[in-house]
Amino acid sequence: MGNKNSRRQELLTAASDIVQIEGVERLTLERVADKAGVSKGGLLYHFPTKEALIKGMVEELTNRYMDELQDLVDADEDSHGRWSRAYVKATTKELNDGLQMSEGLLAAMFTNPELLKNWRKHYNQWQENIENDNDDPVYPTIARLAMDGLWFAELFGLAPLKKELKEKVLAEVLSWTKET
Repeated sequence: MGNKNSRRQELLTAASDIVQIEGVERLTLERVADKAGVSKGGLLYHFPTKEALIKGMVEELTNRYMDELQDLVDADEDSHGRWSRAYVKATTKELNDGLQMSEGLLAAMFTNPELLKNWRKHYNQWQENIENDNDDPVYPTIARLAMDGLWFAELFGLAPLKKELKEKVLAEVLSWTKET
């Protein structure tokens, strides 16, 4: 059973690599199968359609990100601002990991925006959590929006920050999640 999950993960990673390197328009089932080194039938076993593959990419990112967020919230001993700190840290991890599955959101946006419905629902809940665990939610909300902007810049290659500046920006943004 673990082998099926690892094969599924290999296919998702191959799809993500194609979107990241070549663009969403080059994402086809054949290209994913070739890149992952499996037969098209092997790919179709896990993802019978391109939409199912993209849905899998979005679900993988959503589940991984939600698990990361929850783990960070649970580990934070200071209840004040823990959701905004978790958001900053989880997004930083996604940035540092090379946006591996974020391309799934990009692919969904261009092929079937309806696949982003759950992602929007989670975003609304995260924002509500950020607002509810801070006396004044303005700076923590700005921190969330800044992280979204950093993620967006990295995902689309829009003047992404050099490492040293990015580290300074991340430290400053994290400071906005703490009580003053």
